[in-house]
Amino acid sequence: STFYFSFAGVGCNSVEKKIYVHLNYTVPCVRLLNATHQIGCQSHLSGNVGVLHVLESEENVDWVLRSGPNPPYLVILESPLFTRSIMMKLKNGSSRVAGVAVVAPSANPLEGVSPHTTCPNENTGVYTENYDPSLAHCNVTVWNPLGSGLSYEQFDFPIFSLKDDNDTQVIRQCYMDHNRAVNGSTPQYPLCAMQLYSHMSAVTDTATCMRRNDINFSISPEMVCDPLGDYNVWASTRPINNTAKGHKMWESVVIAAARLDSRSFFFEVAPGAESGVSGFVTLLAAAHALRNATQEAPPNRTILYTFFQGETFDYIGSSRMVYDMQNNNFAVDLDNVHSVLEIGQVGLRADSRLWLHSDPVSRKNDSVNAEVRKLIESLQTAAKGLNVSVNEPGFSQPLPPSSFQRFLRARPIPGVVIEDHQSAFTNRFYESMYDNAEYLNISYPPNLTPEEQLVFVTDTAKALTEVATVVARALYIQAGGAESQLEGINADPQIVTRMLYGFLIRSNNSWFQQRIPPDFMSHLTDRPTNFYVGVAQQRSELTHLVQYLLANLTGSTANISQDNCQNQREDEKDKESKHMYSYVWVQGAAPPNSTKREGFCVRSTVRLSKALSPAFDLRDYTSKNYSTWTESRWKSIKGRIFLVASHDLEVNFPFTPQRQHMECRFNLHLCFMNFLRFLLTMNWLCTHCRKSGKLDAGIHCSFLE
Repeated sequence: STFYFSFAGVGCNSVEKKIYVHLNYTVPCVRLLNATHQIGCQSHLSGNVGVLHVLESEENVDWVLRSGPNPPYLVILESPLFTRSIMMKLKNGSSRVAGVAVVAPSANPLEGVSPHTTCPNENTGVYTENYDPSLAHCNVTVWNPLGSGLSYEQFDFPIFSLKDDNDTQVIRQCYMDHNRAVNGSTPQYPLCAMQLYSHMSAVTDTATCMRRNDINFSISPEMVCDPLGDYNVWASTRPINNTAKGHKMWESVVIAAARLDSRSFFFEVAPGAESGVSGFVTLLAAAHALRNATQEAPPNRTILYTFFQGETFDYIGSSRMVYDMQNNNFAVDLDNVHSVLEIGQVGLRADSRLWLHSDPVSRKNDSVNAEVRKLIESLQTAAKGLNVSVNEPGFSQPLPPSSFQRFLRARPIPGVVIEDHQSAFTNRFYESMYDNAEYLNISYPPNLTPEEQLVFVTDTAKALTEVATVVARALYIQAGGAESQLEGINADPQIVTRMLYGFLIRSNNSWFQQRIPPDFMSHLTDRPTNFYVGVAQQRSELTHLVQYLLANLTGSTANISQDNCQNQREDEKDKESKHMYSYVWVQGAAPPNSTKREGFCVRSTVRLSKALSPAFDLRDYTSKNYSTWTESRWKSIKGRIFLVASHDLEVNFPFTPQRQHMECRFNLHLCFMNFLRFLLTMNWLCTHCRKSGKLDAGIHCSFLE
């Protein structure tokens, strides 16, 4: 049976452990909200309790929803059964479903799985009824045909992901021992049950939860939701005064863009290997390849590297940068933007092909079309002599989901988006938990140590190095550089393979350690980086890592003290450099036979800018132009299993004073039974604690005798 109790007369620390088995590696689905509705999952305030049932096939769903004798059920799903078809049946029969726990597999499935929509960011890109109705709503190309839309459904019960480990074995064994019907017989009590806690504070939509945030009058107000957001990371090949915002005379910039974030159905499980990492690692490697050429033979235009956060949720980062450019709140404005080259999903090239996507609507303008043609020619020139072919799709179609669309919403800017797909995504696991290192075929020979894996150049790293070289050379030509310099512009496979290892295997490695400030060490982990954007109050581990790596890859060592470095100056009298450069003190490597690292200062043009949707600055929580996504707050996320001794106990507990009070008002008989149960429980506790010698000194159980 399941009891929550606290009694001054008895102290026995082992009781809770004897009743419950707590689940260690649980990951919930959480509630998100936008202008119109809420999505995701939640439990009741005191958690959802249900009898465990391991679903063995889709045909077995009817037993849960209709004929099973002990509802509500907490359904355990192996990952192949975590489909839209099954989940919608469970959702529609939710009075008999207490929750769902999905066992995450140790290897990727053979068939494609995407819980995202078929038309990502459908309503916030450039293709609206106002721009070209025939191209809106993915009418021409359905980009993500495998999308089930499951991530955008609302469930009234908790859904957790469980790691396939000892916990899962305990659950399966508990089910087999107690709950599994044998030869059609009804299982007898005690039954194995599970309780999942994931109560969400926010309800309805973003406008409602932001209004509730505003009307808290207490000294420590309790917020119920937070806007999704983070920071964009950017840098330029020439220093740009970042203090003086707005238009820069004589400045012409080529924007090189990539997105950082990804998501999946479950909170903070966002491996994003193909959807995000392949693109931004390529851009980081291209920026490094251009460091020397842009200093020694500077082209006449500036290249602006931009890494956008929150793009998964209606282009948070790119829409904010465009908004800031329009409102003189960024280092340059839209008049300074010459063209855009965006790197999308480039990790799964079939036959070494890359596809160059452009916008058919803006290309109807002759001057835009001429610049797009030049950019395509620059890319074709850049690919010569490399194991990469670059092609146009060969038919008129809109741009795939891309940050560039937000620039086009503002004005017709020439641009190209590089992808590994001609039409629909090559990515079969778009925005799912399976878009991981395994999917990008990042694997290592057996018996390598972590440090040996770090420096092992995988085939994927070699392929992305070629893409990065094409991107770097094309950017150099597009910025006005001489073609004679191209042979000296080459991405480094050692750097690419280390970045892939750091982001997709473990961030806690020697190469990352040497390139970060000492106080960031505790953020490195022995698992892949999480690419979920998170909430706007916090700068994510990912944003920090990209900021520091970009500084190291594009900046130079400044021979100045740690104090001056951290105070953003060359020396004590320097008041000007901070407007043009940023400084970061990194911990460096330890020399041989020493454990003391030799830190140094990196001077670069790397900056952060807000990636918070303008809707929250404008307080326009029903905006149709900008992202309105928020994340609900919660107090507790946990799961546990236990044996429930009878249906009455299963229904009447958790045993809280509030619940007992309600039951006494409505059912005196039930109240009396609860009191008897309480006495029996206390008798068992006293007996158990006496036997184990753990009864607190001076405590008497004589009132039970």
